[in-house]
Amino acid sequence: VQLQAFGGGLVQAGGSLRLSCAASGSTLSSYSVGWFRQAPGKEREFVTVISRSGGTTFYANSVQYRFTISRDNDKNMVYLQMNNLKPEDTAVYYCATYREGNILAKRNRESVGRYEYWGQGTQVTVSS
Repeated sequence: VQLQAFGGGLVQAGGSLRLSCAASGSTLSSYSVGWFRQAPGKEREFVTVISRSGGTTFYANSVQYRFTISRDNDKNMVYLQMNNLKPEDTAVYYCATYREGNILAKRNRESVGRYEYWGQGTQVTVSS
């Protein structure tokens, strides 16, 4: 599976961005898909994940109620709508496919090692 994340950019605090994750080489509906982010000098951290059907989602506390993950399996796409952005949201954002198994266990779904295929990342910069 090849993933490509795009849609990042520069936005003022309080603004919005919509990231997209496009898949090729395989049917994305076979995978739960997550978004992670990595700020300079920090470890890659979990942001959100969506189940294969799109019926189940989980969010990091820091983005809950501001970010929304969705998917369109017909288009082989996953999206991340980010509202009310804050300077601390500045990072490179990555989409990734989850390895086999469900995403119900918090420890698993938030673990970088549980994700198999990764996109190249897209930069999000939020100015204050």
